Amino acid sequence: MSKKNKRSKVSKTNAMRFLDNLGISYDTHQYEFDPDNVGAESVIAETGLDPNNVFKTLVLRTSDDSYLVCVIPGLSTLDLKKVAQVTGHKSVHMIHVKELEPLTGYKRGGCSPFGLKHSFPIVLSSQAKNVDSLIVSGGKRGVQIELSVSDFLKSANLEEVNNITQ
Repeated sequence: MSKKNKRSKVSKTNAMRFLDNLGISYDTHQYEFDPDNVGAESVIAETGLDPNNVFKTLVLRTSDDSYLVCVIPGLSTLDLKKVAQVTGHKSVHMIHVKELEPLTGYKRGGCSPFGLKHSFPIVLSSQAKNVDSLIVSGGKRGVQIELSVSDFLKSANLEEVNNITQ
């Protein structure tokens, strides 16, 4: 079902178990995690992965106190006004980092769009149309999951992607 990289065995994360339960195939990529540098730039530098395929997961609170998960290219900036517009909310804002783990079950630098503690709507950047596969956090710092865009859409229960970056 799931494939692992050749370097070493990766212990299953909630994100991997979520994809396994759906029968979604994925590859894993491991890298040395630097707790002082958790951004996508660090993932790209450490792994040598194509920057166009590396996406980051951001969690937002909406004006009605619900939550959204946005998945955008790692080197892009989220446009909060566009997110509010495409999701029909008056406004949205990033949650505070201290809210992340209690809300999602994941630490900063390891938040995956899959296997979250609670199910939240996912908004995928339209830039995903330009790549064959997406690389997102595997649910643990130092682990990335790579899967096809079509499998991402299927696993996130999405039918479309949205222009949500600047």
